[in-house]
Amino acid sequence: MRPIRAACLGTATLVTLLTCTPVATAATDTGSAPAGDKGRTITVLAEVQQLTRFPVLPETPGSPKQGDQVVVRSLLFDEEHNRVGETHGSCVTTRGGADEAEQCLVTYVLPGGQITTQGVYFNYLDQGPFDSAITGGTGKYEKARGSVHSVTVSTPPTTPTVVRRFTIHLA
Repeated sequence: MRPIRAACLGTATLVTLLTCTPVATAATDTGSAPAGDKGRTITVLAEVQQLTRFPVLPETPGSPKQGDQVVVRSLLFDEEHNRVGETHGSCVTTRGGADEAEQCLVTYVLPGGQITTQGVYFNYLDQGPFDSAITGGTGKYEKARGSVHSVTVSTPPTTPTVVRRFTIHLA
């Protein structure tokens, strides 16, 4: 098995999943009911703090290759840009090239607990929306189910990085 080495090659991955800059529109909780109730929605923006790419073939630059990995940690903010949590995630490229696909696992650490998600993201370079499934949670999110929808709010040159909004739908 080839050892994994850190590199800054152009792997399309979780950069889009969790890359955001501070903005004044971020997290709202549209559910006034207790956290465990169905139908609750939480909206957050994220700002990447650490991101490391691990290409499976570091000596071959270019399009993402099957097996490339990304590990990321981001901060989450509400609409007043108050820090409300963080994310920890990793993605593995499952289909390389221009029609890339990645399998991603992300944990949202929020006040009172954590929400875990999993999903496949297609064509990162297009900056399109994507969805992932909520697979569980802890604390007030114990037995959480639902989905997370992500959309691009803005991209360079409007902002230094891609800004994405995550809408967490608890079912």
